[in-house]
Amino acid sequence: MIKSELVQIIADKNPHLYQRDVENIVNAILDEITGALADGNRVELRGFGAFSVKNRPARIGRNPRTGEKVQVEEKWVPFFKTGKELRERLNAD
Repeated sequence: MIKSELVQIIADKNPHLYQRDVENIVNAILDEITGALADGNRVELRGFGAFSVKNRPARIGRNPRTGEKVQVEEKWVPFFKTGKELRERLNAD
């Protein structure tokens, strides 16, 4: 599913809302999550999961084409851990 499909599904389930308003709401939610992560905070959506950032320290990597060693810089990467309800729903028999 892509963002525009999510907006369309929510708009279809809520006919009293304009699609552009739903799009603004979805964008606002995603912007707040992104902003919180950029500030180093954790975002938890109960039952769904938690977003956080993890540090990947600098290291020596390898170019897969040439085998040459290359320096890989330190970076921060997003991390998502599923919530209990989501895991149970995905693994329901």
